[in-house]
Parts: sequence; structure tokens; C-alpha cells
Amino acid sequence: MKLLRTIRLDASDTFVFERAAEPGEWAVSGAFVFWTADPTVLQGKARSAFRSGFLGVESLGWSTLVQIVEASEDDRARLIDLLAQKLVAHFGAPDMEAARAAAMEEVAFSESLCNQPKDILVGVHRSFEDGAVRETFRTLRPREGAKPNRVFAFLEVEDAEDEQPADRVDLITMADRERK
Repeated sequence: MKLLRTIRLDASDTFVFERAAEPGEWAVSGAFVFWTADPTVLQGKARSAFRSGFLGVESLGWSTLVQIVEASEDDRARLIDLLAQKLVAHFGAPDMEAARAAAMEEVAFSESLCNQPKDILVGVHRSFEDGAVRETFRTLRPREGAKPNRVFAFLEVEDAEDEQPADRVDLITMADRERK
């Protein structure tokens, strides 16, 4: 079985998101975080998380990319339990039974994104259209002959649609603001 883990290829997630996930956390899409939010009014780091973040389950931080990794049944069970606990503690799930059912759905959805070989990276683009959240996922795989997991060694090879996000992020300006 395969699941998603957060990966950090550079420090940009620490500037782009309010809370960056730690590398190596189990991850889920995280779209549920925005169920009660109005995506049309999100700004700054919250908007970045909505548009391009995967949720690291342990820290509830965000990661731009996740990696497909091999996992055991025990890993999956622990992920479901941890996510269920977070859903009760942080997202208003009424009880562990309801939270566990929701966590199982989230993990099953994450598993459905793992239909590529292990070590492939996955990115998300989330938008709000016609009153609904829409997610598209793309995979990144190492170029031939390149060392795996280097930021400039990846080539986009699959996209649900040909459209790409139009937003530009000025990381230098964001970093300067964080230092002030």
C-alpha cells in the first residue's frame, strides 16, 4: 500500500504558509479545513494553503508537495487514528466515531492519489468555482538521469487539466516581511 508524506525541497513552505508541515509527516489533501471558510475572501498565507497545500496530519501544517511512499497497514491505521483525534480536537467532530469515519474517507482519498510508483511527488491546485471547491492534482517525477528528490530535477508529466495557477508568489518580499 502507498500513502502520502510531506516533503520539503526548499524553505519556501515556511514563508508561504502560516504553519509549514514538517518533512516526513503523513499527509492528506486537507480541503476539509476550508469547509467553513469563504474561499473568495481568503488572503495571504491562508489563501496559499487553500490554493496549493497538503495538510500534514501531525502538525496540521501545510506542504506544497507530498511524496508517494510505501506504507504498512499499521501506518494506515495510526494515520486514521491520529487524523480522527485531530478532527475532534481541532475541527469540531462530534465524537470519535464520526471523526474516525471522516478520517477513513480522507485517508482513502489520499490512497487514491498514490496510483503512481513510489517516490513520485504530487502537487495540488485548489480553486473555488460555482460554489464548490475543485482540486486538481499533478505528478512530478525525476527526469531521466537526474538524482531523485532535487527541486530542479523534476519534470511535470501529468496534469488533470492543462490549466495552471495564474498566481505568482514573491518569496523574497514575503521573507522580508517576515523578518520585520
